[in-house]
Amino acid sequence: MKKVMIIGADSRGMSLLKLLHGASGFDVVAVVDVDEQAPGVQLAQKWGIAAASDWRPWMAEPLDLIIETTGRADVLEEIRRLAPEGANIVPSAVAQMMAELVEEKEALIAKLKSEAARRALIFHSSHDGMIVVDEYGYITDMNQSAAELLEVDKDKVIGKHILTVLPSSGLPRVLETRQTEFHQEVELANGKKLITTRIPIIDDNGKLFGALAVFKDITELVALAEEITDLKEVRMMLEAIIYSSEEAISVVDENGNGILINPAYTRLTGLTEEDVIGKPATADIAEGESMHMQVLKTRRPVRGARMKVGPKNRDVIVNVAPIIVDGVLKGSVGVIHDVSEIQRLTTELNRARQIIRTLEAKYSFADIVGESEEMKVAIEQAKLAAKTPATILLRGESGTGKELFAHAIHNASDRKYNKFIRVNCAAIPETLLESELFGYEEGAFSGARRGGKRGLFEEANNGSIFLDEIGELSASTQAKLLRVLQEREIVRVGGTKPIPINVRVIAATNVNLEKAIAEGAFREDLYYRLNRMPIYIPPLRARKEDIPALCRRLIQKLNQDYGRNVEGVTDEAMAKFLAYDWPGNVRELENVLGRAMIFMKFHEVMIDATHLPPLASPSSVPAHRVETEEEIRPLEEMVSRYEASLIEQALRRHRGNKTAAARALGISVRNLYYKLEKYGLDKNIMQ
Repeated sequence: MKKVMIIGADSRGMSLLKLLHGASGFDVVAVVDVDEQAPGVQLAQKWGIAAASDWRPWMAEPLDLIIETTGRADVLEEIRRLAPEGANIVPSAVAQMMAELVEEKEALIAKLKSEAARRALIFHSSHDGMIVVDEYGYITDMNQSAAELLEVDKDKVIGKHILTVLPSSGLPRVLETRQTEFHQEVELANGKKLITTRIPIIDDNGKLFGALAVFKDITELVALAEEITDLKEVRMMLEAIIYSSEEAISVVDENGNGILINPAYTRLTGLTEEDVIGKPATADIAEGESMHMQVLKTRRPVRGARMKVGPKNRDVIVNVAPIIVDGVLKGSVGVIHDVSEIQRLTTELNRARQIIRTLEAKYSFADIVGESEEMKVAIEQAKLAAKTPATILLRGESGTGKELFAHAIHNASDRKYNKFIRVNCAAIPETLLESELFGYEEGAFSGARRGGKRGLFEEANNGSIFLDEIGELSASTQAKLLRVLQEREIVRVGGTKPIPINVRVIAATNVNLEKAIAEGAFREDLYYRLNRMPIYIPPLRARKEDIPALCRRLIQKLNQDYGRNVEGVTDEAMAKFLAYDWPGNVRELENVLGRAMIFMKFHEVMIDATHLPPLASPSSVPAHRVETEEEIRPLEEMVSRYEASLIEQALRRHRGNKTAAARALGISVRNLYYKLEKYGLDKNIMQ
């Protein structure tokens, strides 16, 4: 550890202090300035670093590096004369250059964060549906508009292959051909008609990163144009729709003369109403044939026609449909899509995607709620661990927030601007886990991708990888993981060449690893490698004083999810919460609050005990008879018996009211009737 003294604590000295204080291998022992209020002196005192007004007494101390930022030649000369033997002296000019580089770095980081937020806002606020896939066809992002059009939960489909979500997608073809497909018509299984543009995402070096699909729902507009029965009666409604639309729209009469355009049309083409209204349909065309005139001749819609319009020769795709009233042709309506705008958005999205890839850890320590002593200890341990490169093992029951801690540790470490990869070891089949973690070479097995594939450890290089459910790994995978931790290198499946990696491993488990070692299910040497920095996250029953704060935080989140305005929990409901032992921990608490909010009336703003599902406190649960070995039956039979008993209890408690009983059990009435039939229970219990 090199000992450093900084002489001069103005803004330059403070910048260098920030740089060296956070760097490994340097120990700032003193900051000196004649001005005791200098910013560098104040910061040094805050961090517990010695601050002084005279540097000469420090010359008797062993120093490896002396940084002079005063700019005074006499001071520099005296430092050189009195400096300890072997100390390196950095003059003011070099120090100033270093300070400027530090300030420039901080400015670039701030700009990067701002740009990432702006790109994400563009992507997620767009009215157009957007789906992004990686180079292998797996969905990496989807905005809310796309999720609504496809009628899927975007959080559940991200990470799945595009063909499992949208079998008719042409994105795999675009990945293969690297050719842009402009404004292709797609009809979904739910009957919606879309116009989509598919664009490969390629960097300046020609490397393929994935592909983007941008699509618009034209179902309502085309149906409106094709099914209008009385143009005069619906004109005002049609004009309102057209003028409020962000799509460029033009309407002509049966003779092909313009009768209506909207503001979006003017913005796109540069042509005003004076240029178009009453003029032939060819007035706006700079290159190509009029689709309005073609539709008027054939009485059939035209979709996906490419042409150029307006004085600026804007490259567009047009869709035109006839307007027929009582079998009589009255005109046609056209929708114009700006191709150049889609290309610009694609470029912006590509840049945003590259930035967002470095910000995948979503939570910080500020998101962890806990004022109990047990939780404070866990948080302090995690903060300490974040500043070290050591492997971390998060231990605790399911639902305690181990993944939240992993996110926070990554974001508090010096790797926070690199990738954070999450792996659920129990969710990936054993046959795939090894190739997913370590990658594979071309030809390693049947179906292996040409050129091979990088594994998750390679993807996380210089960042962090979170291995959840580490106790579920097989013996062979444990052995390979041990090699990664020991040698800091991986070998792809089917390969022989070691690949060096620099990855921080954060592991988590709710399994008793010591018991697993005793049973031979977990390697002892891997355990000692993982257990360098163990952090125990306490269960909710051990920190019940945190429940009120957790309720406030979770209610804020659920209000956003459900569109409610719930203010809190009544004292009676809180008493129930505090009396319950929460075997499912924070995850169960969120579930209970969410279920309560669903059954609340819209005008109610406080969660009461009447809104809660049954919570059995330890004192209210009858002691169950201990089963002897002779009484143990097959598991399926015992579960069925217990389920039938609970259903019967619920019906008796609610005096045979099946709707109330089903609500208390958290199942549908139809499901309740099915179970009554399945277990042969009397449907007229208590009636």
